[in-house]
Amino acid sequence: MSFARFQRTISRPAMVSGYGYWSGRDVRVEFRPAEVETGITFVRDDLGSKAHVPARVDHRVDTPRRSNLSYRGMQIDMVEHILAALAGLQIDNCEVGVDQVEMPGCDGSSLAFVQALDAVGSIEQHATMPRLEITEPICFSSGESWIEAQPDPSGKYTVQFELDYPHAPVIGRQSVSMEVTPENFRRELAPCRTFVLQQEADEMIRQGLGKRVTPRDLLVFDDHGPVKNVLRFDNECARHKALDVIGDMALTGCEIGGRIVAHRSGHQLNASLATELVTRFAITQSLRAIA
Repeated sequence: MSFARFQRTISRPAMVSGYGYWSGRDVRVEFRPAEVETGITFVRDDLGSKAHVPARVDHRVDTPRRSNLSYRGMQIDMVEHILAALAGLQIDNCEVGVDQVEMPGCDGSSLAFVQALDAVGSIEQHATMPRLEITEPICFSSGESWIEAQPDPSGKYTVQFELDYPHAPVIGRQSVSMEVTPENFRRELAPCRTFVLQQEADEMIRQGLGKRVTPRDLLVFDDHGPVKNVLRFDNECARHKALDVIGDMALTGCEIGGRIVAHRSGHQLNASLATELVTRFAITQSLRAIA
């Protein structure tokens, strides 16, 4: 059986506007069709048409609570929700034009990006997608947190996330396991929002961060549950962490064949695994016809 599929791009431009959670600055994102085998590239429109930042794991910079990219002195912040939307919908080649450093937080999920991309649709291109097949287990850990890549003979791409907040019983233990397909992503993961504890939100505000963000813009948990908000899924927090994993794995630039299992993992561990996947496993690009 061949697992090859043709690469895809969007049929016409799509736009999302919002503001950055950390900076508070207004930002416009324009998704644009891109040529085959160009992958996902951010373009700092405010710096000129040649200000390209490829969405690759070797351009990632370690930053708490988010995934940032830096390339030739240009930076793009908080890319994970956009990358998750593109990877989840199997849009492989896309130019993402932006006019600020930080991407819009929207409602803390990938939903706004998915809706914009679905509104314009995608088209097949003439080359098959590079594929990264996991052939042996790899694990990265830090304290009680870990993430592991496992082979899957079926060739499917599955993400499993186990969340454990013993110090915050209102979140507690949650898990999710799902095959990553466009249908599953848009229905089960795209709407799932980022979350913080009330004390974490208060500390960020004291540091001068997130001044425009309210509990309506993401999930803020106090001792009783979400503040001025309602969960979309009972395990929405675990689902959002799975969304983050998909966004971080998209930095491999490949379709993945295998299973990613994570326990309390964050962006740094996710990126360590993505780097090792690219380093260790051969990337194939099948030229066989798709059955």
